[in-house]
Amino acid sequence: MSIENVEAELKGTTLKVYWYILGKKEGRVGVREVQRALGLSSPSVAFHHLEKLRHLGLLTKTYSGEYLLLKTAKIGILSLFTTFRGIILPRFIFYLSFFITFLILYLLLIEQTLSIHNQVALLALAFSILFNLLESIFLLRKRPK
Repeated sequence: MSIENVEAELKGTTLKVYWYILGKKEGRVGVREVQRALGLSSPSVAFHHLEKLRHLGLLTKTYSGEYLLLKTAKIGILSLFTTFRGIILPRFIFYLSFFITFLILYLLLIEQTLSIHNQVALLALAFSILFNLLESIFLLRKRPK
C-alpha cells in the first residue's frame, strides 16, 4: 500500500493498536491480548484492527494466529517517536540528553568565569535543554493512549 493510504487508515483505534504493538519488545501479539490491553469490547474488534494493520502491510500473521510486527510506519505523529528496546520515546529525548551531557562536561572542564563567552554558552545550553524538554513533554501528551 502507498504511504498516503497507510496514513489515511492509521488513525483512531487502529493507531492505538499499532502503538501498543510498537511498544512490545518482541513485536508479537494475539487477538485477546490486544483486546484486554486496550479495553476493546470484544475479540472481534481487536481482530478487525489487527487485520486492518495486516492489510496495510505493517503486520504479518503467523501460523499460530499471532500477529508479528513487519515494519514501522514513520508517518504522522509516529515520525516524531522512536522505539528503543520496546520503549517508545520522543526523538527530542536524545537531543535533550546530548545537551545535558554537554552542559555537564562544559561545567566540569571549562574554567568558570563571568566572561561574556561563558554566559552566552550557558544561556544557549539552558535554552536548548528547556526547548527539548518542553517538546518531549508536549509529544508525550499527544501520543495515542
